[in-house]
Amino acid sequence: MITITNLNSSTPYRLFEKFYNEALARKQYSVEAIAISSYSQIKKEVDSRFVNLKFITDNEWIFFSNYESQKSIQFKENNQISALVYWNKINVQIRMKGMIKKTSKEFNQAYFSDRSEQKNALAISSDQSKVIESYDSVKKNYNKTLELDNLKECPNYWGGYSFTPYYFEFWEGHESRLNKREIFEINDNGWSHSILQP
Repeated sequence: MITITNLNSSTPYRLFEKFYNEALARKQYSVEAIAISSYSQIKKEVDSRFVNLKFITDNEWIFFSNYESQKSIQFKENNQISALVYWNKINVQIRMKGMIKKTSKEFNQAYFSDRSEQKNALAISSDQSKVIESYDSVKKNYNKTLELDNLKECPNYWGGYSFTPYYFEFWEGHESRLNKREIFEINDNGWSHSILQP
């Protein structure tokens, strides 16, 4: 589930909400899964991964991560990202482009305090994306962290990222292959709208 509050009133956000509610009604599995693509300036390559989108507040889309992970390094090198949602239950794909930034320490701490100690122990114990000798070592680190007393205190190396889309593409698949593609792109006068060929 995605927590949506004070949603932006512009058309692409309302269209997203419409499809999201339809996906929920159809019991879409992992409805909060969103693929985030970033660019590595050092390797000169694009990288993608799924994360859990937790919040949409006004026009900000928020997920959480280790701030020392590979994706975080790439966000720092190049703060432009692409995002992709696909809900197979309703056969809708939503593409977005946006600029990404960290959320505040206060926001991170408030969210971390509400999470379970088990989830927090994993966030604290994992040196995300770094090589480790074995999976047993991962489990050992996790179990050792579970014994700590301060599992509600958010570490500095963990927190949220938010992005504000400046581009949306809504793709609606049809059996006829006459798929519908709508583009919304922000400019000085607000959102421009266009239809693409399938």
